[in-house]
Amino acid sequence: MERSAIRTESAGSRRRCLQGILFVLHTGIQWEWLPQELGFGSGMTCWRRLRDWHEAGVWDSLHQVLLTELHRAGKLDWSRAVIDGSHRRALRGGPKLGRARSTVPGPAPSTT
Repeated sequence: MERSAIRTESAGSRRRCLQGILFVLHTGIQWEWLPQELGFGSGMTCWRRLRDWHEAGVWDSLHQVLLTELHRAGKLDWSRAVIDGSHRRALRGGPKLGRARSTVPGPAPSTT
């Protein structure tokens, strides 16, 4: 979604969609089951906004701002942080350490 399209949405509409997205993600309900009486709009509209905002990089930016603000306020406990390399591919790989050694024992001695 282009920035101009994002700006043309009203702030109230964006907020309601964000609340709808968070409600669906928190409860685990299907998008089409988002209750209309909660005032978030249709589930499909919320889903499309989630998709568009993801493609526009909004979630990555929001995540970075949130981390920065929490760190600045001293509310992050980095001793409990876990870095999981399974989510990012190592493009260059690790250092080459030489020939790999076998961990399999040699052949069993002959009994004949």
